[in-house]
Amino acid sequence: MDGVYFQNEAVQRDGSAAAAAVRTAPTDFSAQWERISQRLRSSLGEDLYSSWFARMDIEQFQDGRLVVSLPTRFLRNWIVSHYSDTLAHACEAELGTITALCVQVRTRGLPVRALPQERPQTAFGNAARSLGRDSAPRHDGADQGFGTYRDRADRSSERTGDRGSPLDHSLTFETFVVGRSNALAHAAAMRIAEAPGGQPLNFNPLFIHSAAGLGKTHLLNAVSWRVRQRAPGRNVVFITAERFMYHFLAALKARDVLSFKDYFQSVDVLIIDDLQFLQGKSMQQEFYHTFNSLVDSKRQVIVAADVPPAQLESIDQRMRSRLAGGLVVDIEGPELELRRDILKARLTDARRKDTSLQLGDDVVEFIANRITGGGRELEGALNRVIARHELTRSPVTIELAALALRDLAQAAEPARVRIDDILKVVGRHYNVARADLLSPRRAQSIVRPRQVGMYLAKKLTSRSLPEIGRRFGGRDHSTVLHAVRKIEELMQSDDRLAREVALLMRLIEHQ
Repeated sequence: MDGVYFQNEAVQRDGSAAAAAVRTAPTDFSAQWERISQRLRSSLGEDLYSSWFARMDIEQFQDGRLVVSLPTRFLRNWIVSHYSDTLAHACEAELGTITALCVQVRTRGLPVRALPQERPQTAFGNAARSLGRDSAPRHDGADQGFGTYRDRADRSSERTGDRGSPLDHSLTFETFVVGRSNALAHAAAMRIAEAPGGQPLNFNPLFIHSAAGLGKTHLLNAVSWRVRQRAPGRNVVFITAERFMYHFLAALKARDVLSFKDYFQSVDVLIIDDLQFLQGKSMQQEFYHTFNSLVDSKRQVIVAADVPPAQLESIDQRMRSRLAGGLVVDIEGPELELRRDILKARLTDARRKDTSLQLGDDVVEFIANRITGGGRELEGALNRVIARHELTRSPVTIELAALALRDLAQAAEPARVRIDDILKVVGRHYNVARADLLSPRRAQSIVRPRQVGMYLAKKLTSRSLPEIGRRFGGRDHSTVLHAVRKIEELMQSDDRLAREVALLMRLIEHQ
């Protein structure tokens, strides 16, 4: 039996008394536990009580020695580490003086046994703080009650990440093309992948955001492969938010949410993709508890989404705040040089399959300038050119490439942007009400977002300066021109503003 034992400093350990206590005939403590439960609810709130104490039972209480049990080691360790004083005070209020308290993992069908005699003594109520997750011995019997969601027979396959999302063997660091727009995200991911096990970095979590197709998923896969290669014993789980929700719903259906908690909160590196799709209050609460448990226990978490934490409108504020507390990096649209490098790398792969393929630098340059999207769009464009060459047996020229990309380039053009869209995105980003953006107020916290909005309206729409001025609260066209020039000037010297404006453009174009 796996248990954590802590007792009052005034009481010396008496192994025979402890053994006698647990050999005593079972007693019904349901009435006392109901009152203790009410005290815990009042102290912690219903959510925390349901998450951590709902499955706790009193096994034995005699001569001031109390034994309580839980179904999983994870719950036991978490309560000992975080709620030992709260539990002790609630129990003492109903049961009287408690000289020793043992928190054990119960095994189905087996009686609770006395603790090993060699377990060290610590001060009652404070011992739990020094006994972390790994301080308790690991006995096979302690996990027998794991439940239907996670059987012991499946544990070896879970260590390989089978419950996570499938990994793509082609998405590694070796195949990731680095440029100015993605260098920071690549460096952060590489640092995590190369870090020694058990030594998390000072940025945890790592949050990567970008529009679709710019390399987020590639980096997440690359980290998964590299960590598993360097440290096969570490438990790495790469999973999409959609698959996380699927497992949670399966656990609810099986009435075994505790085993779901135990699995996801026992990993060494948790990698979540597409967090913007995480929906539902209970789902987010479960992810919040998982996230906090891993980060607090110094295990690495990597999250990817299509917007920064502050703009994850489906996620509650406390989760957004925790996500923003780590390192937040974005991947911008690839610059021309990076687009060239991506095309050259993909062309090299294509030539390995067909050594007769001839495609000149002028065609690569044409595609890089014509297609301004991410790696997926560039790879798709190159595949179209190669396919037309193979099917028509025509030489690969700029004319052939232009013909192959005719409809793709048209499809890649941004949709018509409305000034209402700009006002909505700018207001949300800067936390400024639409009415303030259109008002005559001159506070700096409003003037700068208003100027950015005017600049974006000039760049992303075909509206004239007088029309933009009218849509921004009836302002003169000279005010709009001043705003556009001001933002252009600031962007030359303020890299943060330049990146901010680029992000707003991307968000507006994807409305």
